[in-house]
Amino acid sequence: MKIGYARVSTEDQNLDLQISALRKAGCETICRDSGVSGAAVSRPGLDRVLSLLKRGDTLVVWRLDRLGRSLVHLVHTVNDLEKRGVHFKSLTESIDTSSSGGRLVFHIMAAMAEFERNLISERTRAGMTVAKASGRNVGRPPVMNQKERTAALKAIKKGEAKNVVARRYGVSIRTIERVAITAGKPKADIRASEC
Repeated sequence: MKIGYARVSTEDQNLDLQISALRKAGCETICRDSGVSGAAVSRPGLDRVLSLLKRGDTLVVWRLDRLGRSLVHLVHTVNDLEKRGVHFKSLTESIDTSSSGGRLVFHIMAAMAEFERNLISERTRAGMTVAKASGRNVGRPPVMNQKERTAALKAIKKGEAKNVVARRYGVSIRTIERVAITAGKPKADIRASEC
């Protein structure tokens, strides 16, 4: 059985074009979401259609972005359908996972999505490494500025108890211990090489 899913982002948009195309494609049942963003993972119409689908059924959408805005979400949803023995068909993009060519196209899209996620992750890690090496703070802003850290270190070196110093600056003893530990570490020097 073919079950259709139609969605528009705002209440003033019309579902007629999608519903007409889904009926023409042979959908007996059509679930809809009106005024619901594609970025929302849980949607009443989508939840309903996913609960109706059984092994051998096909979920049909007018266009991929009707199912979801994020390629990662699309891949996750279609992979879940595949595990349940349910096929997926997008009319506009001519993707049909009931055929070997359709599965190939979809898996290429999935590989591209994973590649994109890995690139973003690598760029983030590289940026954090460069920021750390150049002495910039990565993560939450420090609770103590440089002047306070220097004063706290002097107090500790003079023999003042860490808990007293921590109370003075309104921080935890662990923060004072971290200040003492990081004070002895030299900062890496990054110089741009010239070509």
